[in-house]
Amino acid sequence: MAKKKHVAKTKKRNVITVQMDATFFFERAVHSLDRNRYDKALKYFRRAVEFEPDNPVNHCNLAGVLSETGDYEESNRILQQIVEQIDPSMTECYFYMANNYANMENYEAAEEALVYYLEHDPNGHFLEESEEMMELLGYELERPTKLNSIKSREGLFEHDKARKLLEEGKFSEAVRILEKLVKKSPDFLAARNNLALAYYYMGLFDKALATIRQVLDLEPGNLHALCNLAIFHQHNGDQEQLNELLLSLRKTYPMHYDHVFKLATTMGILSEHETAYRLFRRLLKTGESGLDPCLYHYTAVAACNIGKYAEAEKLWRTVEKLDPGTDIPRYYLEQLREVENGTSKKALSYHYHLPFEEQFRVLEMAADGIPDHMKRDPLVRSSFFWALRHGDVETKLQVIQAFGIIADSEVEDALREFLLDPEEDEYLKKVAIFVLRSMRAKEPIYVNLDGRETPLASSPWSPNLPIWKDKWQEVMEAALHKMDKRYDMIQQHDLETLWVEFLTRVYPDVPKIGKVEGWAAALEYLTAKMHRREISYHEVSVRYGISVTTVSKNVKIIDRACGLKEKMDAIFPKLSSSEPF
Repeated sequence: MAKKKHVAKTKKRNVITVQMDATFFFERAVHSLDRNRYDKALKYFRRAVEFEPDNPVNHCNLAGVLSETGDYEESNRILQQIVEQIDPSMTECYFYMANNYANMENYEAAEEALVYYLEHDPNGHFLEESEEMMELLGYELERPTKLNSIKSREGLFEHDKARKLLEEGKFSEAVRILEKLVKKSPDFLAARNNLALAYYYMGLFDKALATIRQVLDLEPGNLHALCNLAIFHQHNGDQEQLNELLLSLRKTYPMHYDHVFKLATTMGILSEHETAYRLFRRLLKTGESGLDPCLYHYTAVAACNIGKYAEAEKLWRTVEKLDPGTDIPRYYLEQLREVENGTSKKALSYHYHLPFEEQFRVLEMAADGIPDHMKRDPLVRSSFFWALRHGDVETKLQVIQAFGIIADSEVEDALREFLLDPEEDEYLKKVAIFVLRSMRAKEPIYVNLDGRETPLASSPWSPNLPIWKDKWQEVMEAALHKMDKRYDMIQQHDLETLWVEFLTRVYPDVPKIGKVEGWAAALEYLTAKMHRREISYHEVSVRYGISVTTVSKNVKIIDRACGLKEKMDAIFPKLSSSEPF
């Protein structure tokens, strides 16, 4: 007997709702293009235009596919519609039109469109292609193309120089050039964007934000500015404004390589790892970047952050081969192991440099100071500038010490500005002064103490010490010379401070300075003890070529005057020493 069937009381819905919007059809169109299905791509791009008729990118994509299929007239009709009715600022449409006209062998019209593009386009993304087309048109028309100016090259030399300075981490020098350039050419948006980045790298957040808003006032759809603004919102904790901007960025599908790269790195920094991964993979497939280790690193980070661990490892192994002189892939492979094992749950950074804490660990282990590649890396230098402005006291001390090793004009500018900040710690300022003097910075050096900017005297004496004798300077220089490379900048500064304090306390009854080395050895011994370094009277007596008795005697004189033992007992009550302090 057949089993009786009952009608279900509730019906389960197995239909999954698909959101049919412009983004949906754009993605279908791109997928079709990847498979060379131009007929389907055309159909999907047309639907995208129907959903978002005011979006010029949709129209431009449609025109591009029409050009690929040989329908140049229809492609140009759409491009003309974009610049006349939708977005006149999309001057790259004239370059596309020139290509279409050239393919139609209408060389006069191609020349007219190309000249308009070069004279009105501020970005110059197709300069190289335009030069090639001008050669072709000159050959076909049997005359040179008459061109009055190239808008994107206005101030191009200065801009290229500033960009190079940014890449080298010379931010303040880049700022000086870019500020002049922006003042001279207010609509030079690329220069404004780079100026905002330079401010940001230097930790000048308010200036960076104001500059980006100026770009967007001039061109609301500028992708580089929108990406920078999103990062600034994240930094400032403006989550509501960031979420609103992210809605727009998620729907953005740029075609130009630079735009794709900018959006990819931005989405990665904003923790939109799925989107970043898709965009980075797209860039790797195009092959336009060649074998760029940075791009492989970015893709590896995105892969790791979405759980594609095997692919991330493969990509970082490629980075090791492409950039064998760096520790970056090794560090991130170690981090990958921790993520896989569950011992670390933090998302990995997209920046192609070691994290700030790891940079200092490398510096501490480096026998010859900061490696050259770290000195030149703009992101490393940027992290130092940020830490000097926004770090805690200990971090700022580390940065000032690192600056003493880098010792270039950018560092000097940063330290001079640091000295003028009334909010900064006085001890930090004294260390910064010591670093500037060790760099042979040009006098005068100004410092803000007690709310007043004061030029410092060229000698390191205390205000309570009315003179400074050559013999005293010789003692300090002898000690610093022997300590060089074995003691860091902070310890050297503390030695100088100790010597000045001693002389100030005993003045005018300063002991007779006979043999300079005896006092220099005592200063090194005491400085080592203050920093809990292993040292003995015998060790310093051998190094300075004087007797143990002389060292011991001078140590006791300085100790009694400055009360060092009492200070150390207060700080380290359980610290024991095999020799008297």
